[in-house]
Amino acid sequence: MTYRSALEEGKKYLENRGVPEPETDAWYLLEHVCGFNRTGYLLHMNREMEETEYARYQSVLMERGKRIPLQHITGEQEFMGLTFRVNDQVLIPRQDTEILVETAMKQAKPGMQVLDLCTGSGCIIISLLKLCPGIEGTAGDISAGALEVARENASRLDVKVRFVESDLFERIYGRFDLIVSNPPYIPTGAIGRLMEEVRLHDPRRALDGHGDGLYFYRKIIAESDLYLKQGGWLMFEIGSDQGEAVTAMMRRAGYTRVEVIRDLAGLDRVVTGRRS
Repeated sequence: MTYRSALEEGKKYLENRGVPEPETDAWYLLEHVCGFNRTGYLLHMNREMEETEYARYQSVLMERGKRIPLQHITGEQEFMGLTFRVNDQVLIPRQDTEILVETAMKQAKPGMQVLDLCTGSGCIIISLLKLCPGIEGTAGDISAGALEVARENASRLDVKVRFVESDLFERIYGRFDLIVSNPPYIPTGAIGRLMEEVRLHDPRRALDGHGDGLYFYRKIIAESDLYLKQGGWLMFEIGSDQGEAVTAMMRRAGYTRVEVIRDLAGLDRVVTGRRS
């Protein structure tokens, strides 16, 4: 079996099992197993694979065929140009969330204190610390397993973050110039309709925003006044149909300069506001 034949076989295997983007995933799994990039593949694609390599490739293809997320198999995901470790304890960082980081970067200045609630893998706060030198970061999550992943990512990417095991603000102390959060926002009743990779393999409490999906926005907005400095910013990632509701909450709470930012698809993705 050559590398080229194995890749074609892998694509057909995933396609037959209904895996989205089978060609892309077959390639990434081959890259993961064999350790070469596209150039390396082009140089070696007509060479015979070693038996152990081929067996390993078949094994990871079978895992993906069971709809285990690609990132859980490879153990990593790129976000903001950085590579993050991931597993079933955290949400897989998604491109949509980069909009939140890019928005926060516009307000982040050296010396600022930044808090990331529901940090998960740590991708938001770690990216901000890497890309905005001079800020200081604190991150909280209710999940000890998620914090273990976040600490590993901070160590690998050489940033210092104060991680706190906390149910939102429960164990958070001090005031911050900027609070960012990508909280659970899927309505409970909608979780069963999510794709298998998310429904069966992402941690449920990182998805479940309770009845209408807005539970955590209400809590964070209601309590944020005690943790934001005067003139500080609060920024959320939101579901694409939640912009109007979260905007209204923030305005009722006295936030000014409330704005909804759209993603590359033109969908509402981030809401920001300033504590007046």
